[in-house]
Amino acid sequence: QVQLVESGGGLVQAGGSLRLSCAASRSSFSASAMGWYRQAPGKQRELVATVTTGGSTNLADGVKGRFTISRDNAKNTVYLQMNSLKPEDTAVYYCYAVNLFVTYWGQGTQVTVSS
Repeated sequence: QVQLVESGGGLVQAGGSLRLSCAASRSSFSASAMGWYRQAPGKQRELVATVTTGGSTNLADGVKGRFTISRDNAKNTVYLQMNSLKPEDTAVYYCYAVNLFVTYWGQGTQVTVSS
Protein backbone atom coordinates (compact mmCIF):
# COMPACT_ATOMS: atom_id res chain seq x y z
CA GLN A 1 0.00 0.00 0.00
CA VAL A 2 1.27 3.45 -0.91
CA GLN A 3 0.77 6.47 1.28
CA LEU A 4 1.03 10.06 0.13
CA VAL A 5 2.50 12.29 2.81
CA GLU A 6 1.75 15.99 2.50
CA SER A 7 3.42 18.94 4.17
CA GLY A 8 3.63 22.70 3.88
CA GLY A 9 0.15 23.97 4.67
CA GLY A 10 -0.54 26.71 7.17
CA LEU A 11 -1.80 30.22 7.76
CA VAL A 12 -0.61 33.07 5.58
CA GLN A 13 -1.73 36.63 4.86
CA ALA A 14 -3.17 37.57 1.51
CA GLY A 15 -0.41 38.15 -1.01
CA GLY A 16 1.87 35.66 0.72
CA SER A 17 3.29 32.35 -0.45
CA LEU A 18 3.27 28.72 0.60
CA ARG A 19 4.83 25.60 -0.85
CA LEU A 20 3.11 22.27 -0.52
CA SER A 21 4.95 18.98 -0.87
CA CYS A 22 3.64 15.47 -1.31
CA ALA A 23 5.83 12.38 -1.25
CA ALA A 24 4.91 8.78 -1.99
CA SER A 25 5.94 6.44 0.80
CA ARG A 26 7.23 3.70 -1.50
CA SER A 27 10.29 4.41 -3.61
CA SER A 28 9.24 1.95 -6.30
CA PHE A 29 5.92 3.70 -6.78
CA SER A 30 5.58 5.21 -10.23
CA ALA A 31 2.73 7.59 -10.85
CA SER A 32 1.64 8.55 -14.35
CA ALA A 33 0.17 11.76 -12.97
CA MET A 34 0.35 13.60 -9.67
CA GLY A 35 -1.30 16.75 -8.54
CA TRP A 36 -3.54 18.61 -6.16
CA TYR A 37 -7.20 19.08 -5.52
CA ARG A 38 -8.70 21.42 -2.96
CA GLN A 39 -11.96 21.61 -1.08
CA ALA A 40 -13.27 24.73 0.59
CA PRO A 41 -16.00 24.57 3.25
CA GLY A 42 -19.38 23.96 1.66
CA LYS A 43 -17.91 23.50 -1.80
CA GLN A 44 -17.07 20.55 -3.99
CA ARG A 45 -13.55 19.31 -4.39
CA GLU A 46 -11.90 20.95 -7.39
CA LEU A 47 -8.81 20.18 -9.40
CA VAL A 48 -6.03 22.70 -8.87
CA ALA A 49 -3.05 21.34 -10.78
CA THR A 50 -1.68 18.23 -12.46
CA VAL A 51 1.77 17.18 -13.66
CA THR A 52 2.62 14.07 -15.65
CA THR A 53 5.75 11.95 -15.53
CA GLY A 54 6.96 13.77 -18.62
CA GLY A 55 6.51 17.14 -17.00
CA SER A 56 3.36 18.33 -18.75
CA THR A 57 1.32 20.53 -16.45
CA ASN A 58 -2.25 21.71 -16.22
CA LEU A 59 -3.50 24.43 -13.88
CA ALA A 60 -7.00 25.57 -13.05
CA ASP A 61 -7.87 28.93 -14.54
CA GLY A 62 -8.20 30.56 -11.14
CA VAL A 63 -4.61 29.80 -10.15
CA LYS A 64 -2.77 30.32 -13.43
CA GLY A 65 -0.03 32.87 -13.07
CA ARG A 66 0.05 32.40 -9.29
CA PHE A 67 0.60 28.67 -8.69
CA THR A 68 3.28 26.41 -10.12
CA ILE A 69 3.32 22.61 -10.00
CA SER A 70 6.43 20.51 -10.36
CA ARG A 71 7.60 17.02 -9.53
CA ASP A 72 10.79 15.17 -8.74
CA ASN A 73 10.38 11.72 -10.25
CA ALA A 74 13.44 10.36 -8.48
CA LYS A 75 11.89 11.29 -5.13
CA ASN A 76 8.30 10.52 -6.11
CA THR A 77 7.42 13.97 -4.86
CA VAL A 78 5.14 16.64 -6.22
CA TYR A 79 5.26 20.30 -5.22
CA LEU A 80 2.77 23.14 -5.42
CA GLN A 81 4.27 26.60 -5.17
CA MET A 82 1.51 29.06 -4.32
CA ASN A 83 2.20 32.78 -4.69
CA SER A 84 -0.01 35.85 -4.41
CA LEU A 85 -2.42 33.89 -2.26
CA LYS A 86 -5.98 35.13 -1.91
CA PRO A 87 -8.57 34.47 0.81
CA GLU A 88 -10.53 32.42 -1.74
CA ASP A 89 -7.60 29.99 -1.90
CA THR A 90 -8.47 28.91 1.63
CA ALA A 91 -9.21 25.18 1.54
CA VAL A 92 -7.96 21.74 2.43
CA TYR A 93 -5.50 20.73 -0.27
CA TYR A 94 -5.30 17.06 -1.22
CA CYS A 95 -2.45 15.47 -3.07
CA TYR A 96 -3.23 12.64 -5.49
CA ALA A 97 -1.30 10.20 -7.63
CA VAL A 98 -2.44 7.86 -10.38
CA ASN A 99 -0.78 4.50 -10.86
CA LEU A 100 -2.13 1.77 -13.11
CA PHE A 101 -5.59 3.39 -13.18
CA VAL A 102 -5.75 3.54 -9.37
CA THR A 103 -5.90 6.94 -7.66
CA TYR A 104 -4.21 7.40 -4.32
CA TRP A 105 -4.94 10.33 -1.99
CA GLY A 106 -3.09 12.20 0.69
CA GLN A 107 -4.69 13.04 4.02
CA GLY A 108 -5.09 16.72 3.17
CA THR A 109 -3.36 19.81 4.44
CA GLN A 110 -5.12 23.01 5.49
CA VAL A 111 -4.25 26.27 3.76
CA THR A 112 -5.77 29.39 5.30
CA VAL A 113 -5.30 32.82 3.74
CA SER A 114 -6.28 35.76 5.88
CA SER A 115 -7.37 39.08 4.42
